[in-house]
Amino acid sequence: MLNVTQLSYFTLSAYFDTGVLKYLYFTIIMSLYMLIVGSNVLLIVVICVNRSLHEPMYLFLCSLFVNELFGSTGLFPFLLVQILSDIHTVSVPLCFLQIFCVYLYVSVEFFNLAVMSYDRYLAICCPLQYNAQMTFNKVALLICVTWLIPVVAILVLIFLSARLQLCGNVIDRVYCGNYSIVKLACSDTRVNNIYGLLCTVVSILLPLVLIFYTYVRIFSVCFSGSKQTRQKALSTCSPHLAALLNFSFASCFQIIQSRFDMSNVPNVLGILLSLYFLTCQPLFTPIIYGLNMCKIRTACRRLLSGKV
Repeated sequence: MLNVTQLSYFTLSAYFDTGVLKYLYFTIIMSLYMLIVGSNVLLIVVICVNRSLHEPMYLFLCSLFVNELFGSTGLFPFLLVQILSDIHTVSVPLCFLQIFCVYLYVSVEFFNLAVMSYDRYLAICCPLQYNAQMTFNKVALLICVTWLIPVVAILVLIFLSARLQLCGNVIDRVYCGNYSIVKLACSDTRVNNIYGLLCTVVSILLPLVLIFYTYVRIFSVCFSGSKQTRQKALSTCSPHLAALLNFSFASCFQIIQSRFDMSNVPNVLGILLSLYFLTCQPLFTPIIYGLNMCKIRTACRRLLSGKV
């Protein structure tokens, strides 16, 4: 029985020998990462340098793009090193750092999507009061809350895991996960399980309930209003709904994969689905918002042509 602080590394057992194909995988992952970084950085710069985009909706989008950049950076460089490595180990501090990055990314994503749905609710259901309610100070406060609450929650989660007594150091994943470490514990994990469940409720279920409520109100206004109102509301909400459904699906599968026995699922499929969790959303978000929002498309063209 060892304390986490007595270990020097964890072994990631989900990797398997791919021979020369590892260079192909490395090229694909590197290309995806460069695409994610390029697209998200472009949209962040576009929103920052264009004063016409300094509105609540676009500021929340900027926070979302920063989070996509943060989450992918917490995974891809580590993944690239592991693909080329013959020994798939990770030091204990780096493992907990990756847990912090990945879990913070997930929590901030749901909080950010919930704040964006609240913003759309005010814009569509209370248009005359929107400017009075969604002030710059309130936007700044909502963005700070979106990041600070998950930071505190994840730090406590990591502290609880770091104090566990472990019976092994083999993690059956391609990257570090908190529950994978908890499953290695020989000591009592009731506090970890209860707190982990509480974090799931606060970070995922609570934002989803808020989003569901706001969209019930939004759709009730849409279907009782004119055709023009309905089209305008759907055009502004459709990118948000698409991003929400995509990330919710990926998150639900990830929770199922980490909590239940997935030995019947082929190893390759399990790896791909676990990477989808942290790959598709950072790619999907800038594309869907960049293509669907006319002001962002126009600002991108102006920036790339040197007119800003």
